[in-house]
Amino acid sequence: MRIANRLYAFIGWAIVALGGLHMLTTIRLSASTPAFRVWFFGAGLAMALGGALNLLHRAYGRSAPGLRVVCWIANILLTLLGAVAGALTGASIAEYILIMSLLGGALILSLNRSSLNAPQDSAGT
Repeated sequence: MRIANRLYAFIGWAIVALGGLHMLTTIRLSASTPAFRVWFFGAGLAMALGGALNLLHRAYGRSAPGLRVVCWIANILLTLLGAVAGALTGASIAEYILIMSLLGGALILSLNRSSLNAPQDSAGT
């Protein structure tokens, strides 16, 4: 297995975990409005689903061109959203580097065919 393939798997799972953590921290938002908590939870859900989409792309992207395009678009939009959200919310340098490394890394690796698993034949080998 190529290093890019393993790195793509790691980043995909890290984005899923970060999205899960984001959803869990919604519980601790006691001073916010219910609407803000719903949007905060939704942002975590979007991150987790974006990570899952990258994992699906890694596994099936070579044989599913539609999945490839959807993954690219999602990665572009999530990376832009992460950059804007970090700037608007005053994220620390460490937070900004973490988010942009994960989302930007997923974007770059999703564009690299060597990070995808080889297609399997109909016998499943």
